[in-house]
Amino acid sequence: MNCKLIATSALIAVLGTAVSAQPLESVNSEIGKVLASAKTGMTLYTFRKDARNKSNCYDDCAQAWPPFAAPASASANGALGIIERKDGVRQWTLNGQPLYFWAGDSAKGDITGHGVGGVWDAARG
Repeated sequence: MNCKLIATSALIAVLGTAVSAQPLESVNSEIGKVLASAKTGMTLYTFRKDARNKSNCYDDCAQAWPPFAAPASASANGALGIIERKDGVRQWTLNGQPLYFWAGDSAKGDITGHGVGGVWDAARG
C-alpha cells in the first residue's frame, strides 16, 4: 500500500509541472487527498475485481461506474496509462488499475463510492 501511495505522490508531483495537459488533479475529501478528473473535479475510483491493465466493469456496472475515458489524442505517461476496453472505450489507468467515476457522486471531493460492495476504492493522491 505504501508503494502505491509513493507512486501516486510521485505522479502528483509530475502533474504539477504540466497540469493543463494532465487528466488528473488531487482534491481534498473526508478521507484525505483523492485523485479526481482535472476537467470535472469528480473523484476517481479503482475496482478490486479488475486485473492489471484490464477492466472487468461492463454493462450495468459501467452504468453505475463510468470508465474515465481517455481521448484519442491522449497518450500514456509514466504511472498514468491507457487501456482499450472490450467495448472500444480508451480508459485511463493508474499503475495498471483502470479508473472510474461513481454515478452517486455529485460534487468535487465527494467519495460516496468509497468502499461500495467492499470492492471500490477512491484513488488516493
